Amino acid sequence: MTHFSRRTFLSASTAAFALPAAQEAEAAPIIALPQDIAQRDAATVMAVRTVSPVVAMTFDDGPHPSLTPKLLDMLKARGLRATFYLIGNRVVTWPDIVRRIADEGHEIGNHSWSHPNLAKYSDQGVLDQIDRTSDAIFKITGRPPVTFRPPYGSFTRRQRMMLYTNRNLPTILWSVDPQDWRRPGASVVSQRILKGSRPGAIILSHDIQSGTVKAMPSTFDTLTGRGMKFGTISQMMGWPLWQSRRFRRVSAKG
Repeated sequence: MTHFSRRTFLSASTAAFALPAAQEAEAAPIIALPQDIAQRDAATVMAVRTVSPVVAMTFDDGPHPSLTPKLLDMLKARGLRATFYLIGNRVVTWPDIVRRIADEGHEIGNHSWSHPNLAKYSDQGVLDQIDRTSDAIFKITGRPPVTFRPPYGSFTRRQRMMLYTNRNLPTILWSVDPQDWRRPGASVVSQRILKGSRPGAIILSHDIQSGTVKAMPSTFDTLTGRGMKFGTISQMMGWPLWQSRRFRRVSAKG
């Protein structure tokens, strides 16, 4: 497992990490060098090596019909961006929330169709889970996800390389895990995130947990008070904003 290093990370203005007005949504992309990922083993990205004060807040397992909108309200009020790793069968159940996530400047990543332990799946089974989810997200937002996060983080190195080779999707894990799925309470979730957050951190959390959503106002405000900026995973990788990329639909071949 490796960390992703970008010498040019945050070379653009830090204003690029604030949630833009609608007319500015495609401004100031950071140019990507995709070969950097392959050279560093696309298998795993856990964090970004940078001294720039930026973190990536990521939320898994949604969308949730009531909690995700509350979280989006919090992010919008503060002008922050996050990345949402969505489950395919939830995407098709709550398409309006998925559309809102994209429309408000956040990134959507692939988190499988039904949240299984993919380490036990065949390659074709893995691709079926991922392709079905990418297709659902594409149909709603007009763009496919460009990164993948495996449920439970359970994905072998061989599978990660297989996925990158076949679908050009890097696997994104995390460097901060508050274990919010154990429901330790909002204050504990916030304390754990704040304790582990450093420049370049990728923070794991779940917007299907009420305690996590309750923890976010103080977490966001404390990190912002420390001078931290919030970037999406694409921005952390040195890529253009997800909303600013141009995609054409290509039929997946198993």
